[in-house]
Amino acid sequence: MKSLLIFIHNQYQELELWYPKIRMEEANYKTVVAAPEAQKIYESKRGYPCKSDIAFKDVNVEDFSALLIPGGFSPDALRMDPKVLSLTKQFFDEKKMIAFICHGGWVPISAKILKGKQVTGYIAIKDDLENAGAIWKDEPVVIDGNLISSRTPADLHLFAKAMVDYRP
Repeated sequence: MKSLLIFIHNQYQELELWYPKIRMEEANYKTVVAAPEAQKIYESKRGYPCKSDIAFKDVNVEDFSALLIPGGFSPDALRMDPKVLSLTKQFFDEKKMIAFICHGGWVPISAKILKGKQVTGYIAIKDDLENAGAIWKDEPVVIDGNLISSRTPADLHLFAKAMVDYRP
């Protein structure tokens, strides 16, 4: 069975977590939510709860085939965690799918994996993505190798489809 690791922290964007999570479960992926602490409730921007399954420190990349980084303000906290950055880099180096949407691009920026890569994201982080060496495109979904990026919740149907259809 394929498995999807999902990074969260408080202030995640609820649709950008739950829509792709459910779609990937429908595609027979096992989904696991990782956060600073295991078995703790993290709240979305609008207070919607999500209970973490595992702490970042206990994640083994070999147990997963893909990574999802939802947006919201959660990525701003995530990118300050060295373990999150090392896990993201390991997913990238092992050519496993990394899907990020909206402000989720802040994590791969800080993991320093975007130089020369074509990506998209929320317009507010366009400069951040470009300053990290990425080539920003104003498109609903951009796929470059094992990276799948998207802009906003309005693009979720195409983002989740790209995740489900991804073949390494």
